[in-house]
Amino acid sequence: MSIAYYVRFEFRIGESEMEALKIAIPILLFIRAVTFLIFRTFAGLIRYTSAKDAERIFIVVTAGSLLLFVANLIYFNSFGSFIIPNSILVIDYFATSIILIGSRLAVKAIYYSIINDSSEEEIIIIYGVDQFGVLTKKTLDRDAGTNFKVIAYIDPFNKNEGKKLEGISIYNTDKLDYLMQKHKISKLIIAKKSIDPVKKNKLVEKCFKYNVKALTVPDADTWINGELSLNQIKSIKIEDLLERQPIVLDKRRIQSDIKGRVVLISGSAGSIGSELVRQITRFNPKKIILFDNAETPLYDIDIELRETLHFFDFEIVIGSITNEYRIRKVFEAFKPSIVFHAAAYKHVPLMENNPSEAIHNNVYGTKVISDLAVEYGVDKFVMISTDKAVNPTNIMGASKRIAEIYIQTLNKHNSTRFITTRFGNVLGSNGSVIPRFKKQIENGGPVTITHPEVTRFFMTIPEACQLVLEAGAMGEGGEIFIFDMGKSVKIIDLAKKMIKLSGLTLGRDIQLNFTGLRPGEKLYEELLNNKENTISTHHPQIMIAKVREYDPMIIFNQINNLIETLPSHNNFKLVGLMKEIVPEFESQNSIFEELDRHKKFIVNDRTKAG
Repeated sequence: MSIAYYVRFEFRIGESEMEALKIAIPILLFIRAVTFLIFRTFAGLIRYTSAKDAERIFIVVTAGSLLLFVANLIYFNSFGSFIIPNSILVIDYFATSIILIGSRLAVKAIYYSIINDSSEEEIIIIYGVDQFGVLTKKTLDRDAGTNFKVIAYIDPFNKNEGKKLEGISIYNTDKLDYLMQKHKISKLIIAKKSIDPVKKNKLVEKCFKYNVKALTVPDADTWINGELSLNQIKSIKIEDLLERQPIVLDKRRIQSDIKGRVVLISGSAGSIGSELVRQITRFNPKKIILFDNAETPLYDIDIELRETLHFFDFEIVIGSITNEYRIRKVFEAFKPSIVFHAAAYKHVPLMENNPSEAIHNNVYGTKVISDLAVEYGVDKFVMISTDKAVNPTNIMGASKRIAEIYIQTLNKHNSTRFITTRFGNVLGSNGSVIPRFKKQIENGGPVTITHPEVTRFFMTIPEACQLVLEAGAMGEGGEIFIFDMGKSVKIIDLAKKMIKLSGLTLGRDIQLNFTGLRPGEKLYEELLNNKENTISTHHPQIMIAKVREYDPMIIFNQINNLIETLPSHNNFKLVGLMKEIVPEFESQNSIFEELDRHKKFIVNDRTKAG
């Protein structure tokens, strides 16, 4: 108020104005004190001053000034003069706002300069010039205990070069190399809502080149109370670099397929099964039956459905798909319309050493649940298969191929529509290569790879399940749907990237060891048999495999014979029967290669005799 008076009267205050000032100051102090107490402006920590604090100060000062203006008006109408000239009220309003906000910002700046003097400054570039980029810088600025300096924004669309954002220069993407060479950049933060996976990989490769750490900002829906925190800005993960363009689902078709129906999911505690459960909750099923024999993971998904997804129309049933009585009771009690069959043994080396269990679970288990689906009038049965079923070189892949053949053949003579979906490795699934590499890197190595030339197809778990739902909705029965898995990835390149992303140097901090292919493994996975071709569907990432048909009588007899041989636990006899059902099954890195050599010997001997 005093400043306002001095400014108003050009720093020459007369005796009469001084008397008015003595009356005005107590009134002003009283009103300001009341408004500050009501709005609790004193409660905020000055070193964490933000735009919200400035907004609150602005509101408080405005409220106080309005009260003074109203009091001034009432006094004028009553006594014919003002307590305080209105021009002084206006000057006081702006002066108070500037002093309160400016002093807080000054204290904050001094505080940060003091605490950051002792730490080395980290130079940062932010990739993205939209609201995510701005919020990222503000998040870095307000975090105490850090010493970040943002020196540049990178515009992904190359439209704003030469302009400034928050006082920081904007550069085109082609200047990134120049900036990394000129400055000692510590981190590149990718602050963009969506970014093409190819561009993301190129950015990370640049970071590798200049020893810069790549970070990413999560989606806004994961921010705490709608506000980004420093702890949420995370390092790029290998899963981020293997992502592809988002899948566009025909949600209307899936909704019409699932809404109001009872859905049974076998293997619902596994990676694929549990994600199917999560995604199906969005399409308003009448009830979801979660069937699995893994007690603890089932308990976990139970808690997640209730507490996180707030979905309650489900039933958890513990049991094995090989227990016919248990499965029958499930069909009797719940009468499912759709079955997603995800239960299976899937680890190649383990199944190579335990053929009878692979057949018992993957073949007999599939036969049990599919036969009961027919008996109880299930409308649609969708089986989750694997690319290892194509030209199988191991017990696991062959067992899944036999299961495919069985339900394809079953489809011909029944009203239940049997559909197969076939895809490769899913990122982050139980026992997959990425979690294993992560653990090895955390433990200091070595990172073990079977062979320097081994490649695999990869897909994220949500992506795989979305395509399963889409394929299941479009299937008419008998199809084997295969998914566009993108390019195959060399496992050695995957390991090297993961080591770099961890901030380690290959050969210095951590070593790579080659252990040799495990029993049943092959260097390259395939999605189609050599005798198969594909036809396209309305979805660009889903194709239908054209496969040869089988004589039902022969196939059913062969599979029944295989199952009846199980109690013998004669591995060579069991695997020999598998090879009769799937002639293209040729073992690799396995003791069962002897059967293939014997078969070729017999064929050659017959050829000579002919």
